[in-house]
Amino acid sequence: MDNPIINSVDNVFILIVSISVFFLLLVTVAMIYFVIRYRKKRNPQASNITGNTSLEVVWTVIPTVLVLIMFWYGWSGFQTMRNVPADAMVIKVTGRMWSWTFDYDNGKKSDTLLYVPFGKPIKMEIQSADVNHSFYIPAYRVKEDAIPGRTNYLWFQPTMMGEFDIMCAEYCGMNHSYMLGKLIVMKPEDFEVWKNTLPKPLDTLKSDSLRVGTIPKDSLRVDTVKTTKDTVKIMQVDPKIADSVGQRKIRRMKK
Repeated sequence: MDNPIINSVDNVFILIVSISVFFLLLVTVAMIYFVIRYRKKRNPQASNITGNTSLEVVWTVIPTVLVLIMFWYGWSGFQTMRNVPADAMVIKVTGRMWSWTFDYDNGKKSDTLLYVPFGKPIKMEIQSADVNHSFYIPAYRVKEDAIPGRTNYLWFQPTMMGEFDIMCAEYCGMNHSYMLGKLIVMKPEDFEVWKNTLPKPLDTLKSDSLRVGTIPKDSLRVDTVKTTKDTVKIMQVDPKIADSVGQRKIRRMKK
């Protein structure tokens, strides 16, 4: 399936790299030629060159035209990224130190794992619960900042089945490099089954990021903060298990 965003980004990238490589080779070859052709042994007496108007016009017009071409292709790709299809499915994503949470239109929630149906345009409404983050899916060439107090957006169309990395592309604190997630592209019928299967009310410790009934090691991170009086241990708890596990531990640590 053709992907308009991937195609536009890749085409602009290839265009700019191709032009850059061409001029790198042109300048390098010309430099070597002039070094050999006009070395001191062959030209003991230097000659004064007053200039060449035609040549100066050429090397001004050609780069200007090339820059305008690159701008046009880049602008066209940007327009594609910002014009969301009318039938796009909306998913809300919230970034916080240091995880992603996804909310679907039927109340379904997923922590860390973003499930989407194959071929369906997806609009991500992006927010932050604390500091600046940046929601980034490299495989689909989309990235948008998550800013506290603001809702940004991006869209993409899943045209490849499988699992793909989700990253935070904005430094957001000590565990920034651990702020990872997974995009999981499913068959539409499998996605509908997953989306409409809501968790049981008493099953409070299970979420999409917990594939077994145990708490993952990275869910509880202990950071040490030095103050002028003493050392305070702060436990950063994943939102999904905060009520059942984290809050009790935090209250005991404060006493």
